[in-house]
Amino acid sequence: MTTDNAYKVKWGILSTGWIAHQFVTDLAHASNGVAYAVGSRTQESADEFAKNHGVPVAYATYEDLVNDPEVDAVYIGTPHPFHKDNVLLALRADKAVLCEKPFTVNSGELEEIVAYAREQKLFLMEAMWARCIPAIIKIKEWLAADRIGDVRLIEADLGFRSEWNPEGRLLNPKLGGGALLDVGIYPISFTSMIFGANPESISSTVHIGETGVDEHFSLLLSYGGGRTASLNGGIRLNLQEDAQIYGTEGRIVLPENVVNPRSAVLYVGDEIVETFVDDRLSIGYAFEAEEVGRCLQAGLTESQAITLDESLAIMKLLDQIRASWGLTYPGE
Repeated sequence: MTTDNAYKVKWGILSTGWIAHQFVTDLAHASNGVAYAVGSRTQESADEFAKNHGVPVAYATYEDLVNDPEVDAVYIGTPHPFHKDNVLLALRADKAVLCEKPFTVNSGELEEIVAYAREQKLFLMEAMWARCIPAIIKIKEWLAADRIGDVRLIEADLGFRSEWNPEGRLLNPKLGGGALLDVGIYPISFTSMIFGANPESISSTVHIGETGVDEHFSLLLSYGGGRTASLNGGIRLNLQEDAQIYGTEGRIVLPENVVNPRSAVLYVGDEIVETFVDDRLSIGYAFEAEEVGRCLQAGLTESQAITLDESLAIMKLLDQIRASWGLTYPGE
């Protein structure tokens, strides 16, 4: 395929929340996309967002945004329980969609939108931005080259102590709150990238807080053949937030976290043999935006960075874990 260097995806931003601000700020670093329009639930909110980020067009409704014929792709950054309806709204307007993680609240919702996207041959991708981060791509290259031998153990933690706000997104069951869907999906997706999303056995512990959501958890996933993942997540607990991949010949260390690492260290035995350092200026969201642009230019309907089948498998795993805790969300 010949790359058209002038090709630019015109992005429509569905949401004016914090994550949408992050995405649009970083979109300035994307080589093949620009923020063209934003949609909110009020004109005032849309106008303020557009002014702050230099977005040309601002809409007072999501419907007006997705029906703009100039919009090529829609980025969805609303809270989890609204993802299904927002994605379907954009798909029914024949738009390509990049939807924030977790894709939906449960696998039943995700199966519905994946089926529609595939039936209509429309592009759909989960915004698991970690899959497009250079350090993660380097790790995949090291693993593909068997630099650390057979991988046997993955350790990954992600957690922070949020402020106490029972009505906020993190602690409110009505908004899909809890550690598993917000932060836990990252180490789980990281593990899926290496071992797959279908462990043979799952062991876990969880602390359910007073609002009824999981505030922190520990997981032990067994994949057979001596392969195990030990994962922790929390939204009311500060965790170390590093990750280690142990193989029979060495290990790989992510000193920062599994979400947006800027470095990775390769050990053979106890010796450091290679260090990858990412000196980018961008936050990191630009990489997933560029991946969408590459796929659209190539006429693809999904990305190999994280396929729809893998997103579905991960969501089914999250369902299994929640079921073992007896944790459900309103409306399920």
